[in-house]
Amino acid sequence: MTGLTLDLLCMQLLTGIALGSIYALLALGLCLIFGMLTVVNFAHGAFFMVGAFLGVYFLGLTGSFWFSLLVVPLITGVMGLITERFLVRPMYGRGIDYPLLLTFGLSYVLIELTRIIFGIEGMPSITPEGLSGSVNVGFGYFPKYRLFLILATAVIILCIWLFIQKTRYGLIIKAGSRDQEILKVLGVDIATVWLLVFAVGTAIAGLSGILASPTRSVNPEMGIPILAESFVVTVVGGMGSPVGAVVAGLLVGIVYSMTSLFAPDLAELSIFVLMAVVLIIRPQGLFGKAGLMG
Repeated sequence: MTGLTLDLLCMQLLTGIALGSIYALLALGLCLIFGMLTVVNFAHGAFFMVGAFLGVYFLGLTGSFWFSLLVVPLITGVMGLITERFLVRPMYGRGIDYPLLLTFGLSYVLIELTRIIFGIEGMPSITPEGLSGSVNVGFGYFPKYRLFLILATAVIILCIWLFIQKTRYGLIIKAGSRDQEILKVLGVDIATVWLLVFAVGTAIAGLSGILASPTRSVNPEMGIPILAESFVVTVVGGMGSPVGAVVAGLLVGIVYSMTSLFAPDLAELSIFVLMAVVLIIRPQGLFGKAGLMG
């Protein structure tokens, strides 16, 4: 290919990692909910969209990106608490399709409410002050915000890992994802754990939305394609596997970015081809366990 250089490949790889960071973070919230509750949350993309809108709104209102970064996950987390307690919880024990259909309907309710509040045209994305422009990374100039996105996602994922591995609630979540009967025998209030997990998952979705908002169009439909892509990541990594979500998120981002360089028209198709190849070779995903959906 004419003009193809090592510097260009490195730039495209870094772009893929930045894109994959959003995929990884969003899929991580999705797989936490599925791994513990066995709920396929089709409203996850809508919470991502709500996070993006709230982030842009609070940034315009206060002028502080860091304030928005703090308050938006709290708001979407509270929305997750309400959703689990009053909508999802009555669906437990009725089969996996009941909460799936409920959250699917909830996603369209959130989209319509966003259209009513913010308008059908959406809102202009804003790059935070101090993170605009580019910086020399050795093989070219790369947007500062995308570098921040990579670093911020790495820190957030590390914090989530420490929470799961080192805290009491994290260990309860980890144990419950493997065998919930153990928690009941030990006297753990499993309903409270479910509530916490769903809230954390939706808070991560909202956080993903505000982090992604400067890199894409903020509109009421933005959560629909990202939901499909995050499910691809979840399936490739393995349903319910946090490690799989992170690894697959980065892999999908890189595949999308590299395909955009060589065949832009096939970029969106490439991630579904990747999913098909992985499922043929390893039906449970890269890090998933066989029979989890059974």
